[in-house]
Amino acid sequence: MKIICIGRNYGKHIEELQNERPEEPVVFLKPDSSILLKQHPFVIPEFSDDVHHEVEVLVKINKVGKYIESKFAHTFYDEIGLGIDFTARDLQSKLKEKGLPWEKAKAFDGSAVIGEFYPKSAFNSLESINFELRNNGIVVQKGNTNHMLWKIDELISYVSQFFTLKKGDIIFTGTPEGVSAVKPNDLLEGYIENKKSFRIHVK
Repeated sequence: MKIICIGRNYGKHIEELQNERPEEPVVFLKPDSSILLKQHPFVIPEFSDDVHHEVEVLVKINKVGKYIESKFAHTFYDEIGLGIDFTARDLQSKLKEKGLPWEKAKAFDGSAVIGEFYPKSAFNSLESINFELRNNGIVVQKGNTNHMLWKIDELISYVSQFFTLKKGDIIFTGTPEGVSAVKPNDLLEGYIENKKSFRIHVK
């Protein structure tokens, strides 16, 4: 399986990190070793002092596809979920300054939380899904998919130009504003349309 991540897909998140607004989706990958195992805590890696949470709506691909047209993209997934793209922000900033790839800051072991998936039929509209992240019971990130620069079907079409999508692949669709550092003993809980998708302890 592949984990395909989309960066800079929410305008206010672009602004909070003072990034340039992209003309096309920003794409990067995480290996399967980045998946945080179920029931395991997230352990802050020793190489970073500033790991940020980035809550994101997830899409699970259900069949093989290449050069998928947007109008057919909806047939390539039937489940929607929620997850976290943990980011070593201090390391990422150093890499960006040198024009180097982000993988060490984005794709390290345990950096991908994949919560529960739900049938897409359970949502009234995939273009208006509410989701949020709570840290120790306080809402720290709150988003809606109608604020995406590129919608789910557009992302599938775009990504499939470069990578053959296969059953089980997961697309992280980008994070809204509110990213911030996690600390030991934090409790992170993700909700999508008031359904709890994951619960993660930080160590």
